[in-house]
Amino acid sequence: MVTLHQDDDDALDATAAALGAGGVVVIPTDTVYGLAALPSHEVAVRAIYLAKGRPEGMHLPVLVASLAQARRLGVELTGAAEALADRWWPGPLTMVFGFSPRSDRPSWLADRDEVAVRVPRHPFLLALLELVGALVVTSANPHGATTPATAGAVADLLGKRVDLVIDGGALDGDPSTLVNVRHGHYGIEREGSLPAAAIEATLAEATRAP
Repeated sequence: MVTLHQDDDDALDATAAALGAGGVVVIPTDTVYGLAALPSHEVAVRAIYLAKGRPEGMHLPVLVASLAQARRLGVELTGAAEALADRWWPGPLTMVFGFSPRSDRPSWLADRDEVAVRVPRHPFLLALLELVGALVVTSANPHGATTPATAGAVADLLGKRVDLVIDGGALDGDPSTLVNVRHGHYGIEREGSLPAAAIEATLAEATRAP
């Protein structure tokens, strides 16, 4: 296992290379440290489940660099989803999408009914997503446990299970807020660092717009 700081000159290229080789990487985000892999590498995705002890039936969230990158997943962008994305992406909002019958989707999403997607507000991570495309990313902790605030603590906890750790300093943010936007409705499934009231206000404003 190798540790680099996010400001190191070779950190971005090294992270992209590790992911491209089918590795699992610890990355800083705008909320907490995450475990990341390319979704097309099934062995790497499986390694994340093993590292966390995550139940098999719980799909991994996906991070993308932009709404345009999210569209390429074949998701259905309802009015509620577009309003929330316009206001809160990039940011601590994860949206659960259904799929559009008029759009193609990647093979790794072929058998899914929905997918949770977020655009993070983190310069290093956004640059990485622009470089390698969508990533599956989940909090860097054993399932159900608190995520350590520092890269060193994550490495001590999960180091044998990961190939590279990117140190982004101390991260003490709350998880993102999770909102389901399938079927033209919305439901807040988890309130995180973005208050439920902010979600409701955004959608109310969108409804009032001419």
